[in-house]
Amino acid sequence: MSIKKVLGIKLIEKDKRYIYTLAFFYSMLIIFVVSIPAYFYISVEKKSYRLLEMQNLQHYAYGVEKSIYDFSRTNKHRFNFPRSFFYNSCLYGSSSKLLFATDKAVCNTISLNKSLDEVISKEILLSPNRLQADKLIIAKSFSYKNIYTKAFIATLFLGAIVFFMTLFFIKISLRPFEKTNRYLRVFFNDAMHELKTPLGVMQLNLEFLREKEDSKVLQRLYNSMQSMILIYEDIEYHIKHKQVKYKPENLNFSHLLKNRINVFLDLAMIKNISIEDDIEEDLLLNINRIELQRIIDNTLSNAIKYSPKNTKIIARLYRENNYLLFSVKDQGVGIKDSKKIFERYSREDTIQGGFGIGLSIVKHICDKNNIALTIDTEFNIGSTFSYKFFK
Repeated sequence: MSIKKVLGIKLIEKDKRYIYTLAFFYSMLIIFVVSIPAYFYISVEKKSYRLLEMQNLQHYAYGVEKSIYDFSRTNKHRFNFPRSFFYNSCLYGSSSKLLFATDKAVCNTISLNKSLDEVISKEILLSPNRLQADKLIIAKSFSYKNIYTKAFIATLFLGAIVFFMTLFFIKISLRPFEKTNRYLRVFFNDAMHELKTPLGVMQLNLEFLREKEDSKVLQRLYNSMQSMILIYEDIEYHIKHKQVKYKPENLNFSHLLKNRINVFLDLAMIKNISIEDDIEEDLLLNINRIELQRIIDNTLSNAIKYSPKNTKIIARLYRENNYLLFSVKDQGVGIKDSKKIFERYSREDTIQGGFGIGLSIVKHICDKNNIALTIDTEFNIGSTFSYKFFK
């Protein structure tokens, strides 16, 4: 059973990544702090281990020395040199001539360098004896591998404990916020549901009144209603896109784009902005209608919002190679940071208003449907948003 189920907490993916990242870095910080005394502990352990190995080696070396002297006091003609699986022996005569070696390579190494970190040795100068040996060297190779392994396992164990404890306490501390978020989600879902009906009724009645009477007041009311509907649809998608599966369908992209341009003509007229279109007929695309409309609406809305009065917007849609290319070109102020505008709640110009979620929704839909989005922008010249829909 996962930690998520044990704690009974539902977190969005971004929140979970943040919590795991925080727990990981906190664990690393604890391990770093603990590693300082651990370093000195390992150093002491290494010294103790080396000292113990040296004591054992000296004990064995004195045993070999005793065997040589015992042989010198007997009449035996053959000396059986003590053998060991752990120690190497080197017996030297006058002028450091090697008389006997259990391993010549080890003896040569010792004679060249007696201070190897992982080799300990004991040199004994011998008294006169029947072997005519002047010097005895006993050596042993050893490793700190066991000490390092224990330290590594202890570090992993400590890190795991700290990591899961951090996760536990962070998630426990987030429970009140998660509860508040659940209440907010329910509130927003209910509020959006309650707003949908009156917005629809108002739109229908305003359209009916516009047909009966040509009035600037009605026109302004209708334009404001269209802006409200655009904001409503963005917020609704933002709330529901993780709970609702938007299935693709076969759409006439050309027809939908023309209809949406007609909707935005009234909004553009307020600033005396003209919208020119160059749309190839009957271009079909397999995508969800709501998601495609969010791309179109947000792109056209931003082009109108950030364009000065008495300018022109050009919307194009045509087939090229194996994809459909939809682009919107404006004569606005340009974009300072074309990457930052896709961040949620980010806005280039706070004076223009808005929630700053439109382009983050567009980026999410593009990533989800493998749509290539590019932005060409030039300061005080304008920007072009281009979308490649691969078939």
